[in-house]
Amino acid sequence: MRRAVCPGSFDPITNGHLDIIARASRLYDVVHVVVMINQSKQGLFTVDERIELIREVTAEFGNVQVEPYHGLLVDFCKQRDIPAIVKGLRAVSDFDYELQMAQMNNGLSGVETLFIPTSPTYSFLSSSLVKEVATWGGDISHLVPSVVLEALKGRLGQE
Repeated sequence: MRRAVCPGSFDPITNGHLDIIARASRLYDVVHVVVMINQSKQGLFTVDERIELIREVTAEFGNVQVEPYHGLLVDFCKQRDIPAIVKGLRAVSDFDYELQMAQMNNGLSGVETLFIPTSPTYSFLSSSLVKEVATWGGDISHLVPSVVLEALKGRLGQE
């Protein structure tokens, strides 16, 4: 069985994330979407809320499993015998950072990282940018799934 992991904070999941997950789900038998927990960062959504949103928007794929993890991603991979990490690349600046991470992860554990270029439609998109635009009342309906849009509006008191 071919398995891979798509890691991130997903605070919140965007259409860009969803595009990468969907494409990975066509390449692998099982895709583990891992919500990485960073105790030093305060998210807009709790980890449990993020997991629920991701499960809802990925349910149609049928081969996506969503769970939280605190620690090194390579340890998650080793514990579950997952040989590949799938990451989306938006720009050259992403590549510089992600290449270093991929080399470190491979050196620590032998886990490979595969890069998928982000669709041009989402090449500028990040969770941080979505939250900022949403905070100021901008239209993000084309940037996030509808369930995420409603959750954002509720969290920001814009209902």
